[in-house]
Amino acid sequence: MRKIIIASHHNFANGLKDTVEYIFPNQTEIITIAAYTTNEPVQSAVAGALSSLSSEDEAIVFTDLLGGSVNQEFVKYIAKDNVHIITGMNLPVVLGVLMGLTESKIDPDFLRATVSDAKEQLVYVNDYFSQQTLDEDDE
Repeated sequence: MRKIIIASHHNFANGLKDTVEYIFPNQTEIITIAAYTTNEPVQSAVAGALSSLSSEDEAIVFTDLLGGSVNQEFVKYIAKDNVHIITGMNLPVVLGVLMGLTESKIDPDFLRATVSDAKEQLVYVNDYFSQQTLDEDDE
């Protein structure tokens, strides 16, 4: 079994899940953790999300901030080779991972490549279009 977990401070995780399911419906169950929106401690929410994970299972965890408390709580589980954590989550990385999943065990190189591809989507659009205009003028 594979668990997909989207975890963030406040409601970012819920909004991202909603958008992912709109674009990529009925593909997989996504668990969200919207930390600090209830009285449940982050530690309990993370432990609960990972509690049923056996050694044959895998978890792909997306978090919002590298240095944030949500990510740091998941980092405690990183010694398990079946827990994969990607932080700085955005829509391109979540969609890229979900669309590339197969029945096989997750290949960390696939995750690395997907993260790299998602980084390419982080663009200061003003400069991007300025460069496009310059390139067209050069031709």
